[in-house]
Amino acid sequence: MTDIDRLIERIVDSSHELEREHLERAGEEIVQEVAPLAGPGAVARAVDAIVGLGPLERLAHDTEVTDILVNRYDDVWIERAGHLERTNVQFRNDDDVVAMVRRLVAPLGLRIDRASPAVDARLEDGSRLHAMIPPASVDGPIVAIRRFMNVVPDLAALEESGAISRSGREVLSSAVERRENVLIAGATGAGKTTLLNVLGTSISPDDRVVTIEDAAELSLPGHVVRLEAHPPNVEGAGEITIRTLVRHALRLRPDRLVVGEVRGPEALDMVQALNTGHAGSMSTIHANDADAAIDRLVAMCAMAPEHVPQETLLGQVRSAIGMVVVMARTDDGRIVRSIHRRDGKDLEQVYRC
Repeated sequence: MTDIDRLIERIVDSSHELEREHLERAGEEIVQEVAPLAGPGAVARAVDAIVGLGPLERLAHDTEVTDILVNRYDDVWIERAGHLERTNVQFRNDDDVVAMVRRLVAPLGLRIDRASPAVDARLEDGSRLHAMIPPASVDGPIVAIRRFMNVVPDLAALEESGAISRSGREVLSSAVERRENVLIAGATGAGKTTLLNVLGTSISPDDRVVTIEDAAELSLPGHVVRLEAHPPNVEGAGEITIRTLVRHALRLRPDRLVVGEVRGPEALDMVQALNTGHAGSMSTIHANDADAAIDRLVAMCAMAPEHVPQETLLGQVRSAIGMVVVMARTDDGRIVRSIHRRDGKDLEQVYRC
């Protein structure tokens, strides 16, 4: 047993409240007795192992880190400034990784074990955690943490960052003011949610906005009501789906709907809402270009059990979506690649980076 292990054991046995402040105080009282040679930072490392992210804690405090990726207990990567970097951070073994995940999701009423080997959760600081363990993962536990980052405050700052030109900024600003329904497309990590937040700053404070998200990441100003989906609890009950939230949102008197990401049958409810008086609404979708975004949205609408004819779905989507914005991640950062506005049945490109 190492000095840190002995320190952890004694802190846990000290009967102090499981809050960082109390545990650190207990650790400072105990460390000289059980681990005098552990060195500076021993108490912090021990407390991290009890209530924090363990070895990942110092990565979580790095404001430049956007993703923390654990491929194995001894194989930890981060994304910084759009580039992946392998770190020298390690857990002691696979059990420590699983223990960390369980510690983080248990207060949320979630679990991870062999019977339920995957979990998706929003952490207290807004970060998004996804974890998988055997038998679903082959080489040991896998963890991906998407950090909750401070977003660009507005369209002017987006232009200053080089993500869009003045002409593109004016197109987007005009679209929000004219209450066009906007669909933001792009790959994972392309900046879709960031742009959604930025566009939200241009919404009139007189508009009542209802946001619907799988994990709450949006932070919009003004008159905003936030809804968040929830997975089943350990008993398999209590699930709240995005589709359920979209339907409830329509009863909350929204002027605009903002759906964090559309990825399933809720697409049909959203499209029908956009066609029945909720102009100026927004959402994001995983797609590589504007045409693919529309095709995916139609396909998602078809996943609903209502069995609406394909041609009817296509017509509803064309009527609902007035603009598609395509985001991309490049070596220089995340940019608005192109903007497409509806012109009859077709999408006309009105901006290109």
